[in-house]
Amino acid sequence: MLVGLLAYGGLLWAEPILRMNTTGQPPLNTAAQDGFMDEVAAAAFRRIGYPLQTIRLPAERGLKNANRGLIDGEMSRVAGLERYYLNLIRVPEKIMDWEFVVFSYKPVELHQGWAGLSGKSVAHVNGWKILEKNLPVTTEVTKTSSAEQLFNLLRKRRTDYVLYERWGGRYLLRDLDMNDVQLRSPPLAVKEMFIYLHNRHQALVPKLSAALVAMKKDGSYAQLEKKHLLPLK
Repeated sequence: MLVGLLAYGGLLWAEPILRMNTTGQPPLNTAAQDGFMDEVAAAAFRRIGYPLQTIRLPAERGLKNANRGLIDGEMSRVAGLERYYLNLIRVPEKIMDWEFVVFSYKPVELHQGWAGLSGKSVAHVNGWKILEKNLPVTTEVTKTSSAEQLFNLLRKRRTDYVLYERWGGRYLLRDLDMNDVQLRSPPLAVKEMFIYLHNRHQALVPKLSAALVAMKKDGSYAQLEKKHLLPLK
């Protein structure tokens, strides 16, 4: 078993680096690999003796590459993908919850859930299936290719409501100096997000799950929440 560095025949052999795809945005994932999920995943993998490298591929390509074994897995996906991508195994302990929420200048009544957006002008990033599947058919929908475009539509009043992930939206509001925009509650949906590994790493799945559980018990997970997420509340 390889742990850390092993010497053999005068040479040093390193534990193989695991390459995981993510489609998350700041503050969850960053190009420098120092976002919240970046650091949670890296810490969990370190606990089981593996270094982690994060890469960024489009959502569908990332899943296909992970399923084919071209990369080692996906950092944050909803449960159930293993039914469609048969070579992927879900790590049972979630990495975090994603809240899909509404940001707007105008108030909106959301206690009826998605139905509260019926007849409204809304925008979201193209390809977010949970939004595409649940919006009422009477909703006037604009789709963008990036989150920045999404919030700029709201800034220019070209849409009344934008739908996005809670923490990424909070980060963009601060980054774009849109402090007068409000996050509306309750969330439209809350989804548990999980790490998926290619099945060649099946032996790592219970170990990684246990590492995530241990991080939540010993306070290290909460420390990363405090560092990355609490300043955006």
